[in-house]
Amino acid sequence: MSEVILHNTLSRSSEPIAPSKGNRIGMYCCGPTVYAQAHIGNFRTFLSQDVMRRTLQIAGYNVFHVRNLTDVDDKTIKRSREEGKPLSEVTEHWTEVFHRDCQRFNMLAPQVEPKATEHIQEQIEMIASLLKKGNAYQTEDGSVYFKVTSFDEYGRLSRLKERELTTTEADESPNDADEYDRESLADFAMWKSRKPDDGDVYWESPWGEGRPGWHLECSAMAMKYLGNHLDIHSGGEDLIFPHHENEIAQSECSCGTRFFRYWIHCAHLLVEGGKMSKSLNNFYTIDDIAEKGFAPVVLRYALTSGAYRQTINFTMDSLHAAQSALGRLRRFSEDSLSAVGLKWGALMKAIQKGKHADDSWGPFQKAWDALRTDLNTAGALGGIFSVIKEQGSGGSRNSQNATEIAIAFHKLIFALGYDLSEVVVEKPKTETPEEIKELAQARWEAKQSKDWAAADDLRDQIQSKGWKILDRQDGFDLETL
Repeated sequence: MSEVILHNTLSRSSEPIAPSKGNRIGMYCCGPTVYAQAHIGNFRTFLSQDVMRRTLQIAGYNVFHVRNLTDVDDKTIKRSREEGKPLSEVTEHWTEVFHRDCQRFNMLAPQVEPKATEHIQEQIEMIASLLKKGNAYQTEDGSVYFKVTSFDEYGRLSRLKERELTTTEADESPNDADEYDRESLADFAMWKSRKPDDGDVYWESPWGEGRPGWHLECSAMAMKYLGNHLDIHSGGEDLIFPHHENEIAQSECSCGTRFFRYWIHCAHLLVEGGKMSKSLNNFYTIDDIAEKGFAPVVLRYALTSGAYRQTINFTMDSLHAAQSALGRLRRFSEDSLSAVGLKWGALMKAIQKGKHADDSWGPFQKAWDALRTDLNTAGALGGIFSVIKEQGSGGSRNSQNATEIAIAFHKLIFALGYDLSEVVVEKPKTETPEEIKELAQARWEAKQSKDWAAADDLRDQIQSKGWKILDRQDGFDLETL
């Protein structure tokens, strides 16, 4: 079993993952709000979580993956009212779309995918326990709020207490929205009393008709399905506050123990250098990218080839670079498999079942070490392409370790989630993509400034896209790996 190191937002440090029991890792991921099709920014996070799960499996761990569906909140109710359809009809449609997109991205399905509306009783019970302990209170309209001051460690995850916070008279009333637009120390809603805008979306409770608050849903479902195996909790960095901070507060007050030990967060995605927005005409879904002629595996590569904790800039040029890199990976895959008489489908199924988890990595050891160290996908891809370059045309066929090379290579491809059978191999292009040129120029400037860490990171990014930089005294050259 290999050690996997991940950056824990809670401790602000990189830590070896130590399961709470044996080799079983309980992993909870905040899933989509099913009111519209998930965009590529959403999937940047979901795909990073998929790579994390795959890497842990390859390392030899038994991962129990829970990913929730938020099917009742302000957004889903608003969409239901706009379309004049029952809430369940709206959310079931967009759940089907989400599942379809996950399959197109070659994502592993979670073992459990709970819906918030199917766990109302668990949420009511959690509220009742917090009311009894004095951590929550009921208002005149039948809503229930968590009392933030009752939890001394509030702000532990987001470092809230280390920031300068200001309040106004307008902030004094409790904020009952499912989402906050800014940071606030106000108490948050756990049960929201029924309002006219909710229509027929409500449930009976000891406090009257209403519905659960957004933050409560994840806490109740995580503890139901993971019990005491609360190892990894993951989501986008925008969820650190208030969502995850509130989860910790209500959960730890309810159960009296720590709520998850490792908090793994993914950075934002920029598109063409800016925030993704429909008004800027840079808002993309997997369907939008497919209409431009790029297969889902190409989009997956573009979204996962950069470190998950760093903001990456998605461009159309990055898709062309991804397509070229995947072509080289597929050619090596075909060569290495034919050298030892293995088949793509059979080998990948065996790897998924853990058959080769403890096998040697051979020349791909450096690539695996990069991947298991905070999911350094750029470093892993750079290591893979370096081996491909060293092997040369037909190199693996002539190697005495051809079987080891083929299996190690495909274990890495499984961890990265690239379905190479979907890759269309194009003729190699000699023209260097603009994205590669820009990265190389940035690396040159970093070297001139003696920022060696930045230069090394940029070199890894260049290699992860299938290119090699050759330094000269007065500049640099670029060539494909």
